[in-house]
Amino acid sequence: MATIKDVAREAGVSVATVSRVFNDSGRVNEDTRLRVRAVAERLRFWPNGVARSLITNRTHSIGVLLPDLHGEFFSEVIRGVDLAARREGLHVLVSSSHSDTQELVAALRAMRGRVDGMIIMAPEPESIPAIRAGTWGGPLVLLGPGSETPDFDTVSLANFDGAYAVVRHLQRLGHKRIATLTGPAGNRDAQQRLEGYRAAMREAGVASTRTLEVRGDFTEAGGYKGALAVLEVSPRPTALFVANDEMAVGALGALREADVRVPGDMALAGFDDIALARHLSPPLTTVHVDAYQLGERALQRVLRRDRGEPAPGHSHEVLPTWLVVRSSCGAAPLGGRRATDPRPPGARKRTRAKPAAKRVARRPKGRA
Repeated sequence: MATIKDVAREAGVSVATVSRVFNDSGRVNEDTRLRVRAVAERLRFWPNGVARSLITNRTHSIGVLLPDLHGEFFSEVIRGVDLAARREGLHVLVSSSHSDTQELVAALRAMRGRVDGMIIMAPEPESIPAIRAGTWGGPLVLLGPGSETPDFDTVSLANFDGAYAVVRHLQRLGHKRIATLTGPAGNRDAQQRLEGYRAAMREAGVASTRTLEVRGDFTEAGGYKGALAVLEVSPRPTALFVANDEMAVGALGALREADVRVPGDMALAGFDDIALARHLSPPLTTVHVDAYQLGERALQRVLRRDRGEPAPGHSHEVLPTWLVVRSSCGAAPLGGRRATDPRPPGARKRTRAKPAAKRVARRPKGRA
């Protein structure tokens, strides 16, 4: 195997110059840099990553820790991180906590020293104290839960606004008994979507929705089981808001097997706008979230901290959500553009979430 000394000799430069080229130092002119790179490629030389990180104190890698790696939503988050990292010449190491705090802590410890920064989605409240306790000392960005965690940079979704918008849409279609299939207990995204549902129902004069709320788990199997439970509610609801699209797929299957027509007998709506949503029969009305942008923005915020850029404090960015109307709710689809078209509301009719700071003032009193 060629060594750094071989490259230096062939290129007619010092070992220090070769080192500066591979460490991206600005103290090498472009002609020399190109010559060293060409010689290294011809000799099939590449610096040892461990040795390089010891010298530079950088690994040129970013860690991503998610509750799960299965499903379109998580795949899009990873894709957003990965492509943004690639533009920066970084590698991405991905792991899963399986929504378990002990596994999250173990993964953090395993990645320590191997990555320059971390992006973590930890929707369970007990995970935050574990992270705060010092298991990680480098740049870190949380995916959610926003300003509820003031001592970390966060990028989150307008869950409340999205859920509120879709339930209000169902109410405008004439539905009064609207059930919801929620996410897991203790999951912040699920809780915020449930709060949006409850706020819309209170605004419509429904004082309590407890009998209309069925616990789910964000899985297709959970959606199937939950929809069967909704059918047992008496009197039967005429519409069902499901807290994510994966559960909505299972719910649609259960309703079909029970000979409940969608939307004829029961309107159906989801949350996330996964790629499959538009291909269901009927196509699913849902709330669009940009999971790709969620990952991309998180990577950008990790790099800001990693580069030591001045900041007045920790930032909390809330990405907007908007309603995508398809035929599962009984209304005609809005507009002729693709449902995932990210252009602003003027491009086609959509109910777009407002920034968190603006929506607080107009939330109904007594929010759950």
